[in-house]
Amino acid sequence: MIYNPHLDGNPFYWEAGPTGILLIHGFTATVAEVRPLAKTLHAAGYTVSAPLLPGHYTDPRDLNKVHWQDWVQAMEEAFLVISSKCERVIVGGESTGALISLYLGIRHPEISALLLYAPALQLNIGILNRIQLHLIAPFIPSLPKADLGDDPLWQGYFVNPPKGVIQLLRLQQVVKPDLGQIKQPVLIVQGKLDMTVHSGVPDMIYNQIKSNTKEIVWMEKSAHCVIIDQEKELVDQITLEFLEKILKKPSAGY
Repeated sequence: MIYNPHLDGNPFYWEAGPTGILLIHGFTATVAEVRPLAKTLHAAGYTVSAPLLPGHYTDPRDLNKVHWQDWVQAMEEAFLVISSKCERVIVGGESTGALISLYLGIRHPEISALLLYAPALQLNIGILNRIQLHLIAPFIPSLPKADLGDDPLWQGYFVNPPKGVIQLLRLQQVVKPDLGQIKQPVLIVQGKLDMTVHSGVPDMIYNQIKSNTKEIVWMEKSAHCVIIDQEKELVDQITLEFLEKILKKPSAGY
C-alpha cells in the first residue's frame, strides 16, 4: 500500500532553539516528504515538528473516511503543542501541507511566517474532471496515479482516494476567499515542472496576501515535490536565508 516503505514516515518532534517550525506533508504522502528539509532546519538550530495528517501512512481507504476539518484540527493541535514550547512558530508545508499552512496562517495571526512549497491552492483539474470525480467517488475507492516516477525520497500511497481529493478541493474553497487576512512574511517555492499545481497559484497568493515581506522563488528543474526534488539543497538554502532575514538571525553558514 505504501511506495518506498523502507523510509521512515512516522511523525517526529525535534527540540532545539526557541524558534519552532511546524512542517506539514502533502496529500497521500507521509512525514518522510518533509524529513530532509526538517534535518536541515534542525541542524540550523530550529525546533521542528512534523505530524501526520489523518488518513495517511495507513491504508488509502482511510483517506476516504476523513474530512478536511480533520486535517486542520490535527495541525492546529500540533501548532498549539509547539507554540507552548517555543517563543515563536513558523508553519510550512508541501502541496496540501502548504494549503493547510495558509489556513493556519489566516486563523492564527500569531504565526511568525509561512513557508509554502508548491501550495495546492488550485490543481490542474478541469471542470469536467471535477464533475467526474464527484460522480465516481461514492463507488470507486481509489484511482491509480498516472506516474509516480522514481523518487527515492517520496513515500505515500500508490493511488488517489477520490473522496479525499474532494476534501482537498473543499479546503481550497475555504482558504481562497480569506487570503487577504494573511499578513505574516511568506515564502513561496514552486517548481517550473510542476504538473499538479496550477502555475498561476504563486501569483494568486502573492497578489492577495497583505504581507509586507513576501517572495516567490521558481525552481527551474523541479516538479511538484519541490522540497525533495533535484534542487532540494538549493530549496534548503533559500529557506534558511529567508528565515535568517525575517528573524534577523546570524547566518548559520549555509
